[in-house]
Amino acid sequence: MSGFDLIIFDCDGVLVDSEIIAAQVESRLLTEAGYPISVEEMGERFAGLTWKDILLRVEKEADIPLSASLLDKSEKLLDQRLERDVKIIEGVKFALARLTTQRCICSNSSSKRLDMMLTKVGLKPFFAPHVYSAKDLGPDRVKPKPDIFLHAAEQFGVAPERCLVIEDSTHGIHGARAAGMRVVGFTGASHTYPSHADKLTDAGAETVISRMVDLPGVVAALSDWAGAI
Repeated sequence: MSGFDLIIFDCDGVLVDSEIIAAQVESRLLTEAGYPISVEEMGERFAGLTWKDILLRVEKEADIPLSASLLDKSEKLLDQRLERDVKIIEGVKFALARLTTQRCICSNSSSKRLDMMLTKVGLKPFFAPHVYSAKDLGPDRVKPKPDIFLHAAEQFGVAPERCLVIEDSTHGIHGARAAGMRVVGFTGASHTYPSHADKLTDAGAETVISRMVDLPGVVAALSDWAGAI
């Protein structure tokens, strides 16, 4: 049996161009805290991870203590920037209008932030109420763990192998593949970098697109090929 029963979209960097904003905010905070890092390096290394997980990785790598206050400070600054500046990824509404398969969102962002961003860019009607935050499952169940993807499949009563995930980060792809799902990588957001597509392929994406308008055709092509998990 060919085709998919559910298409799962990441949100940040796939539906909304928010990863670049997060990288700008977080690179400044880390640099001020004694860990100099560029916006570009933030996007390449940490896109798709929660701020808490980023801080834990930096602490372990650099062996420097990072103030717990950075957690709240980043969230507040980022929410302000996103509410003001976040934009939709070009071509998303075109793609969604042409995809007839049921769909949902699986994200590491909080439910509150997802609601704000999706409302701002006009995408909430395309997905509500099927917008899932990994943070709602528990702090230890965010991507790259597969939990949020499996949760979505369970909500729809769909087998994981019948799901197609659209992801822009290696961490998200690792989670989707661990869930037994097929993945299309996306590199069309502002935080993309020269080796982005290669890294997504190496992580397990079957193909990578840089334009969201190409997604319906890619879904149709993959639907005719069983692929391999």
